[in-house]
Amino acid sequence: MSTNRNNSTTNLPMMSARELTDAYAGNQMSPVEVVQAALGRIARIQPVLNAFCWIDDEAALEDAKASETRWKNGAPLGPIDGVPTTVKDLILTRGWPTLRGSHTVSPNQPWDEDGPAVARLRESGAVLLGKTTTPEFAFKPVTSSPLTGITRNPWDPELTPGGSSGGAGASVAVGAGTLALATDAGGSIRIPSSFCGVFGMKPSGGRVPMHPPTPLASLVGFGPMTRTVDDAARMLTILARPDPRDSAALPFRDVNYHEKLDADPTLWRIAYSPTLGFARVDPEIAKITAEAAQAFAEMGAQVEEVTHIMDDQAPLMTRLRKGFTAYAFRHLTDDKFAIMDPAVVEEIRQSRGADLNMHFDAELARSDLLRQMIAFHATYDFLLTPTLCIPPFSANLDRPESETRYSWTGMCIPFNLTRQPAASVPCGFTSAGLPVGLQIVGPPRADLAVLQAARAFEMVHPWKQRRPELAV
Repeated sequence: MSTNRNNSTTNLPMMSARELTDAYAGNQMSPVEVVQAALGRIARIQPVLNAFCWIDDEAALEDAKASETRWKNGAPLGPIDGVPTTVKDLILTRGWPTLRGSHTVSPNQPWDEDGPAVARLRESGAVLLGKTTTPEFAFKPVTSSPLTGITRNPWDPELTPGGSSGGAGASVAVGAGTLALATDAGGSIRIPSSFCGVFGMKPSGGRVPMHPPTPLASLVGFGPMTRTVDDAARMLTILARPDPRDSAALPFRDVNYHEKLDADPTLWRIAYSPTLGFARVDPEIAKITAEAAQAFAEMGAQVEEVTHIMDDQAPLMTRLRKGFTAYAFRHLTDDKFAIMDPAVVEEIRQSRGADLNMHFDAELARSDLLRQMIAFHATYDFLLTPTLCIPPFSANLDRPESETRYSWTGMCIPFNLTRQPAASVPCGFTSAGLPVGLQIVGPPRADLAVLQAARAFEMVHPWKQRRPELAV
């Protein structure tokens, strides 16, 4: 049963970072009461959604009190000071275990380092509430693991929130945190954003510094999941700051993204592709996303339907992941496999013996795809697609029986291969009341442009007013 209804935006845990910081600045509200409300929301939704694997009330309230003092003294640390924030359990966070959804990672470690993104959030005064769930090693596009169990969709707890950032998507949707830090190596931000009805952005590869290194680094983007585009832009302003631990990060550009969201849609030329040329899309989702693309035309943009953009990139992603997986998990033995998710174990086993020539052939094919997209963006400022091919399905499944691993997420994965910025914006609801996402893809490194396009859509299609019943 779907559970959605129109809710008031005055609900304290559902306020945006902009609304909160404006209230702090005017001495109308305290970070302490906001964080208390967020923690209360977590306590209420956790038994239903299982979105968190670590919650630290004491540390959060201590940080909220420090933020309160800064605001009273007129010295906030930035545009997210005092804003409740969560961290996906893949990202190092000082003082908290980072178990990556796996029994194979020992919690008995020092945990004395923040990853770059967490360090930037902490330096900017964000109040960290806890860590959100992920499938084991973020391997699946749904969120379940032997360590934490099943995470559920806030619009219907019988359904999956998607993955691998499912805990982040579910928590943001119901106000159990205003900002969520997540990761995306094949749709892991955009998938749960679409299924949970929130905004999520995979920035350009290298835009947000990462540490420690990972074999998947060239596919991964660390990015925001939020309820508004402005909030995501505020996060990216902070997350994109440099960190010397990542020598492969993009050169730092000092951009306050949240201050530059206004743009003129009449200058845009946009391609809408219903399937990218290969995907099988649920008819209801196809209709909703086509209407969303038309909204850009009504804003004055030139919108063209382009049937074929590329061939299916699932085989290429499969070849790349095989090489990356073989290397990343080469040390795992049968005793570790015995306590792992069988689906993850099967993928690791199948990766063993990966051929080096095949892997580098795949890297060359990946370069060809990027050149193809650079040529495409010489004509079009943005590409719009459905984020996903199907609506949310049972939380007990890794995928519906009629789908393969990539058949329903196939329109997300090309842009991890090309490292382009890509976002999912809520664009409507199915007849069952389940959210649908529209994917906005920009040219390489055009993160600000993607945020501007998402903000323009948000202004004419304000999704924030409709929230799950659990957000009340």
